[in-house]
Amino acid sequence: MFLVEFSKYCDKRQREVGIRLTQLTANKYHRLLRYMTEYMREQYRKDDLPLDAIDYAYIDGLNTFMQTAHNCKNNGAVNLLCCLKNFILYAIRNEWLEKNPFRYYKMKVDRTNVKVPLTKEELETLIHKPLPNDRLARIRDVFSFCCLTGLAFTDVDHLRREHITTDEDGTQWIHKPREKTAVMSRVPLLPHPIALLRKYERDETCRARGKLLPVPSNAKMNAYLKEIATLCNIPKNLTTHCARHTFATLAIEYGMPIDIIAKILGHTNTNMTRRYAKISEANISREMKKIGEMLSL
Repeated sequence: MFLVEFSKYCDKRQREVGIRLTQLTANKYHRLLRYMTEYMREQYRKDDLPLDAIDYAYIDGLNTFMQTAHNCKNNGAVNLLCCLKNFILYAIRNEWLEKNPFRYYKMKVDRTNVKVPLTKEELETLIHKPLPNDRLARIRDVFSFCCLTGLAFTDVDHLRREHITTDEDGTQWIHKPREKTAVMSRVPLLPHPIALLRKYERDETCRARGKLLPVPSNAKMNAYLKEIATLCNIPKNLTTHCARHTFATLAIEYGMPIDIIAKILGHTNTNMTRRYAKISEANISREMKKIGEMLSL
């Protein structure tokens, strides 16, 4: 039966946390299982269906259900459907299914709702803005650390003392395998991230939790970032992932080669890096001026 096997698949994914995927990714599978259980009962008036009964109509109906009953945005629903697609492919490889119900189903990501990175000026404002309490100041420190290192939220959460090294020239580095892919990130540390690590060396909360920085839950981090954005007059949706996009975009803006950015971000190829790095209008203008000077027009 479909939900029975998908539940087993969720357990399999959970066992792979820390090896092939992060806890946040595993949580998406469990969340999808809850939604599909509700959808099954509401739409089909059944607790389960045979695996080969899952067809195009089921997928399309589930998509609509998630966006209406649970207020998922298009990209969020597509993200969850990708989890279902992974299971379907797993079932086909195990010869439980002959046909792929996703074969003709188009999952379109809304590219107009992309994460907008911070500009250099906005990042400087955020770093230097006096904040009203320690709670927000700690969140700001974690966010700015991510902006200046390119680390993903789960990687800064799992950052430990053994990941910090110093080379023969005295440069401090982060050498850490990514939690999501296990690909090694190699990040030379700038002065501000180094200062933040020193700031929290003797922090009691960090020491008790075995962490280098005061990283809260992802949900709390995103909620508090909205407060910080308001206080800093930054009209953007600040999230933990926005920091990673900010690093990649600023690095591109200041001329860092794309293959070097890929190494820092822990990407295995530059195609993924290009999705992170947004080309700003200032960069476009600068390159256009170069053409104008070359043509003398």
